[in-house]
Amino acid sequence: MSLNKVMLIGNVGKEPEVRYIEEGVATAVVSLATSTRGYTLPNGTVVPERTEWHRVLLWRKQAELVEKYVHTGDKLYVEGELRTRSYTDKQGRTHNVTEIWANSIELLTPKPKQQQEQTTPAAPEKCPF
Repeated sequence: MSLNKVMLIGNVGKEPEVRYIEEGVATAVVSLATSTRGYTLPNGTVVPERTEWHRVLLWRKQAELVEKYVHTGDKLYVEGELRTRSYTDKQGRTHNVTEIWANSIELLTPKPKQQQEQTTPAAPEKCPF
């Protein structure tokens, strides 16, 4: 038995890159930052905050929803699997890339108050993800 599962909570670093490929299939790439708090050791040494950047890939309906609802600074919860690949650039150098292929995402940033007032009060707010 094996398991390849990644769970992240982080902030979107820039506007998602959305493309439509063959037959109108949407794909999206989201740059997501996760951070570990800094701290001070007992001897006084300060360990700074550490930020990791993750490349999150989404397909089809999830990519369309990201295009519509996700923006720079939004907080996301992402579940997916870790995948690595390599490619050779025009200069002949090989590069390795690690990506998260998202299975599900959830928008954690609350809607602005103005948007909340435009929704019907009888229906509870629900993220479309």
